[in-house]
Amino acid sequence: MISAPKPDCEARRLEALRAYHVLDSAREQAYDDITKLASFICETPVAMISLVDDCRQWFKSKTGTETQETSRDVAFCAHTILDSHVFVVPDASNDTRFADNPLVTGESRVRFYAGAPLLTHEGYAMGALCVTDRVPRSLSREQTDALEALARQTIALMELRRVSAALAESVESVKILHGMLPICCYCKRIRDDAGYWNQVDEYIHNHSEAKFTHGACAECAKKAMEDFRRSVALRNSAAHHD
Repeated sequence: MISAPKPDCEARRLEALRAYHVLDSAREQAYDDITKLASFICETPVAMISLVDDCRQWFKSKTGTETQETSRDVAFCAHTILDSHVFVVPDASNDTRFADNPLVTGESRVRFYAGAPLLTHEGYAMGALCVTDRVPRSLSREQTDALEALARQTIALMELRRVSAALAESVESVKILHGMLPICCYCKRIRDDAGYWNQVDEYIHNHSEAKFTHGACAECAKKAMEDFRRSVALRNSAAHHD
């Protein structure tokens, strides 16, 4: 058995995988629908959404098997994530990389494997949408295209999950300002609930998670420069008269 080497970008790949917060998550119908479609289209008894972690492959969804995870060392999908194209093994029992693999020699009796990598926008492979059979075989061009399309839908679901989690975290950490804010029409300070007048930045800092950096807009910068020049001119004029 020949275990797959790890990608050169392994550290960044694992960081991206964990950002999805999908490892060890509960079953979800949307993912199960994809494996059922893959099994039907490719005419295989088994289909899985495999996520390749540091030392294991874990199945987010599976059809035709009860296995939840395997060691990465024996995972066919560990080979799939090394490329951006569908990885196919027509007959694992006659392939030197897999002939003595426990998934081939053991109860699973894998003979045929085809996996489409789950590629992020950055090109990192999170795992694979794969199908297997207990007899040697191949996929048609149409079946291969469909497997790739379903893999893209899988990563789209994962991306939606990541964005939703990030948005929920952002909303949770922000205190939203609402209602009428009493603000001085001259100095622009805001009156708080205790009746004290605060600078705008101080008030927002106390009522939200926002942090401030200070700068000057173009108009204020121009006015400040004019005031500075006027001040210098007045000092020079005063010194000249003295």
